[in-house]
Amino acid sequence: MAGYIQFIKYTQQGLASIKASPGRIAAAKAEAAKMGVKSVGVWLTMGEYDLVAVWDAPDDQAMAVGALALAKAGNVTTTTVRAFSEDEFSQIVGKLP
Repeated sequence: MAGYIQFIKYTQQGLASIKASPGRIAAAKAEAAKMGVKSVGVWLTMGEYDLVAVWDAPDDQAMAVGALALAKAGNVTTTTVRAFSEDEFSQIVGKLP
């Protein structure tokens, strides 16, 4: 499975109903699981982003569907990056000339 880090910011809509966030996170994890995307964890953060989530997905398309479905609800905006494990990193640099 490929790893992904998702940086999340609340929209005004999301902030207006912030108390519903724990339930929305649980619902997002359940929906993601139906797409084969597994939540590693979600953290409340301080700084540029409000939340950071880590996911494992079978491929980029599955993660893209999950990210778009999350953003479509209108409560958050997301920036998602592919994260390579230490083993993957070793394989990548091992291919360098």
